[in-house]
Amino acid sequence: MDIDAFITAHRPVWDRLEHLVRRRSSLTGAEVDELVDLYQRVSTHLSIVRSASADALLAGRLSALVARARSAVTGAHTPAWRELARFFTVSFPVVAYRARWWWLSMAVAFFAVSWIAGAWVAGNPDVQRAIASPEEITQLVEHDFADYYSENPAASFAGHVWVNNAWVAALMIISAILVGLPIPYLMLQNALNVAVSGGLMASRGKLDIFFGLITPHGLLELTAVFLAAAAGLRLGWTVIDPGPRRRAEVLAEQGRAVMSVALGLVVVLFVSGLIEAFVTPSGLPTPVRIGIGVLAEVAFLGYIVVFGRRAVQRQETGDIERAPDVAPTA
Repeated sequence: MDIDAFITAHRPVWDRLEHLVRRRSSLTGAEVDELVDLYQRVSTHLSIVRSASADALLAGRLSALVARARSAVTGAHTPAWRELARFFTVSFPVVAYRARWWWLSMAVAFFAVSWIAGAWVAGNPDVQRAIASPEEITQLVEHDFADYYSENPAASFAGHVWVNNAWVAALMIISAILVGLPIPYLMLQNALNVAVSGGLMASRGKLDIFFGLITPHGLLELTAVFLAAAAGLRLGWTVIDPGPRRRAEVLAEQGRAVMSVALGLVVVLFVSGLIEAFVTPSGLPTPVRIGIGVLAEVAFLGYIVVFGRRAVQRQETGDIERAPDVAPTA
């Protein structure tokens, strides 16, 4: 390609586009149409230059011009602070609120299994002996269960708990790929872990210590896990029953919405980790520690109900504002 001839032939188009871009706030209707047409033509010119010429200077100039024209054609992007505000006031709470009955069902099933299994462990010495020796149970009840929360520095312990809980929540959501089938098993494993610890503590008359240590952080932590499980199951169910809309469209919308849950739970589990590291093992009286946990839980549930209900009334789904599969493109 003769680059000099190419520049001579198309420079008037580039200059005209640059002129329109500079005046974009005061263009007439005809000039806006011209701007769109020239943007498409110059984009083609840029593609030709990149594929058929080694003139980096020209390619750079056209790239900058096309980028400025694209901004003029499609409009400015939403400021980052507005995207962040929308996430915390709409995207995350509305998805959590819409999944509330799935969420509640997971909580009821979890606590029912934990209570039944815990009572079985506490009242059956044969089961206790199958789990551990009497000496190991004594060590757990008298020392290990409480020491777990204070044997490491609080800051590093908070980070470890945060990463571990975030991974569990992520597994719940990722399981939606398999139609949510692994989620009941994962929840059962967690319920049985709680039941075994609680049952062994109850068998030695230490149930007050068990609830005194697990309640401050456990309320918010388990709520986050229930929400993750509910979001994953709801997305998995969409594969089976997409409703009156096309399956691909519903899955895309629900998949993007569920990502809001994954990101929001990072923050929720961070708060839970802080409580577990700094409040649970602290020297505060047990009622105060439990009160902090209850306050955090009530604040979170109130946040979901207030902002989630408000977003539902505005018919929000939690999907991104300009979804690529439904939004027009320039």
